[in-house]
Amino acid sequence: MTTREAIENIPEHLRPFIAVQDPSLYTPMDHASWRYILRVSKAFFAEHAHSKYLKGLEETGISTERIPLVSEMDAHLKRFGWRAVPVSGFIPPAAFMEFQSLGILPIACEMRTLEHLAYTPAPDIVHEAAGHAPILADPEYAAYLRHYGEVSRRAIFSRQDIEVYEAIRELSEIKENPNSSAAEIARCQTNLDNRIAALDHESEATLLSRMNWWTVEYGLVGPIDQPKIYGAGLLSSIGESFHCLSPSVQKIPLGLGCTEVSYDITRPQPQLFVTPTFEDLTRILDAFANTMAFKRGGIEGLEKAQQAGTVTTTVLETGIQISGVLASFTGDSADFVRYTGPVQLSVGDEELKGQGADYHKEGFSSPIGPVAGTAKHAGTLSKAELELMGFRPGRKGTMRFDSGIELEGEFVRRIEHSGTTMILAFGNCTIRRGDAILFRPEWGMFDLACGSRVVSVFGGPADRKRYLAATAKTPSARAKPKTNLTEGNRALNLLYARIRKAREDALAGSELLEEIGRVHHELESRYPADWLSRLEILELLQAHGLRADWEDSLRHRLEKIAVTSEPTAEMITRGLGLL
Repeated sequence: MTTREAIENIPEHLRPFIAVQDPSLYTPMDHASWRYILRVSKAFFAEHAHSKYLKGLEETGISTERIPLVSEMDAHLKRFGWRAVPVSGFIPPAAFMEFQSLGILPIACEMRTLEHLAYTPAPDIVHEAAGHAPILADPEYAAYLRHYGEVSRRAIFSRQDIEVYEAIRELSEIKENPNSSAAEIARCQTNLDNRIAALDHESEATLLSRMNWWTVEYGLVGPIDQPKIYGAGLLSSIGESFHCLSPSVQKIPLGLGCTEVSYDITRPQPQLFVTPTFEDLTRILDAFANTMAFKRGGIEGLEKAQQAGTVTTTVLETGIQISGVLASFTGDSADFVRYTGPVQLSVGDEELKGQGADYHKEGFSSPIGPVAGTAKHAGTLSKAELELMGFRPGRKGTMRFDSGIELEGEFVRRIEHSGTTMILAFGNCTIRRGDAILFRPEWGMFDLACGSRVVSVFGGPADRKRYLAATAKTPSARAKPKTNLTEGNRALNLLYARIRKAREDALAGSELLEEIGRVHHELESRYPADWLSRLEILELLQAHGLRADWEDSLRHRLEKIAVTSEPTAEMITRGLGLL
């Protein structure tokens, strides 16, 4: 996929997360690993996954023989209203959910290593492509996933959420890196444990991430006593999925209670949640959304924003949106709000001209509520009403609010949007409540946000593109996806390449037997612990009805490798079961 094709119709602030998928980075071992996972998955999930799984692989452009190209998947997904873009590793949850809300599936390009074939906590193309994409072919599930992205975009993240996310990302990437030491892994695990222990409240983002985990990632669907797998985490984990349907894993009917159940991304889950149908997913999501600040607004929403300590957006009934870090608010109905740091004023998620984070870089504050004696907010005051308060050219006027707040200054201008006044600007302005000074003339022009009540509070800035640009927080270009090729496995990869070439060139008879016999003998002399290459050789022998005099020794070698660990024994047994 070219850069131009990848960024077509995608918001500019999301484009830096898009990577370039380079197929040359995939090794022969990577393709062999992919083949193994897909062959085992198709055999197991034909019976144990949602009925859309096998057909969904085909409909989304995923084949068994090679790691898919995201550009090809994108072309297939377009047929039912979705897109796919390549990314590199972890991307921030807010960005991931915004992609998803737009009907775009971000697909991590990296391929898991052979050492982590059964499961990897780091994002990879097995998880994103073979896990997420197939069930997207089901319209009800695709609608839920997109709706989940829309709801999650409005969720309030806390500073602690971001710290936990960074700790999870670091631990997952360290675990997947074959060059990581035990000490590095232990350090990252301790850091994650400490970040989790420091959590002092559960944000909306935390609760929604749990719903995502127990549905999109680890969900089961159907009757509680005989459910099918649809979660991408299970569909891409040939290890955990093989055991998750056993009685040892508790099955719980899905409900809002799933948001109260935490999870550990690095370990198998002791319980899973079962939804009767995909339609029920949307029903439960809507029930949770109705508890969120973007739906409820008011004091409840402001309290969540203040506790989070991150950029959030407060929306008044006029439509004006105030984006920044909420420092404080006062009154039973929020009669005065104050924000620190860069603040943006917008309407309809579009920044008002001259009201960006570069202008309000030192913060922002404003009274909210009815003007005394009028029963209406300041934006509805006519020119005549302002003149009665003393606001005439070159003269100071005084505006009093029901809250007791008093504004004194010179009226400068009115900023409107679609016929509604959003801002009244005052110069030489002082705002006080009793003896407390809330704004001083030397702080510059005062922009009054017009409105009487807070109707919504949501996470992040309203106009993300302009806010990120003004605060220099626009992400830089993603690093090039990594390759699993190392000096240590370069020669082994050449043997995998020879096996693949023998299959693709359709060698047969004595010619095939001689070539894979030579590969077998090199494996015996140099790589006695590699099991996947030997399974591929046995597959070729069986496919051509061949019998080699060294086949017994190859099988004996697999038996020896199998005793090294239980997970390896399981993968070898399942591979042999396909022959």
